[in-house]
Amino acid sequence: MNNNSTANEPHEPEKKPSLAEAISANAKVAQNADGGIDVLSTVGGVRGILETVVPGFVFILVYALSSQLSWALLASIALGVVFMVLRLLNKSTLMQSATGLIGILICALVARTSGNAKDYYVPGFLISGGYLLALMASIFVKWPLIGLLFGFIRNEGVAWREQPDRLRRYSIATWFICAVFGLRLLVQLPMYFTDQVVSLGIARALMGVPLYAAGLWFAWLVSRPANAGGVKAPEDLAG
Repeated sequence: MNNNSTANEPHEPEKKPSLAEAISANAKVAQNADGGIDVLSTVGGVRGILETVVPGFVFILVYALSSQLSWALLASIALGVVFMVLRLLNKSTLMQSATGLIGILICALVARTSGNAKDYYVPGFLISGGYLLALMASIFVKWPLIGLLFGFIRNEGVAWREQPDRLRRYSIATWFICAVFGLRLLVQLPMYFTDQVVSLGIARALMGVPLYAAGLWFAWLVSRPANAGGVKAPEDLAG
């Protein structure tokens, strides 16, 4: 009887994640206890930063010391593999290290095909240019991409588009991220065309994750609601 009555009891429907939760999870934007953006966790934490920055830095270091493209490529790829093995040993997610290794392999293939070390950085130029164009286009059509991302994280959905102030803030926030990709191209492309390979490698390391994290943080601050946390925006105080 007990078994039958238990079997006949209605089951609670499985709770599905909200659209905001789903987009936030897919975008890998982490929040801290206060509801603000956790920049360090968003970019993968210390390990994620190392996995992103160190292989490229080792590539340019080995190349600068040996002038041997093959050795530099092997060192970069080997380091990417080491990061993946460490992830396996720690039984942690492989997504970031696997993505990083694929990126390293693509860069290595391009450089090996041309035989020129500076071409290791060509895929990065294409990615930055693609993101820059997409972000700018989203602003011009009044669907700023940072608004789509942060709006769902803040449970605003897309209702912010009906509020001129929110639309303006998210457009400005998106311009901040545009500036990140635009600055990379502005600084690094002249180095590429003038064959400053070592300087290019150092610039790529410094203007990678650290610059993106800073841009993301400023974008979050500038796009927050005027009365978020009871703090008024500067223009509100002036009024």
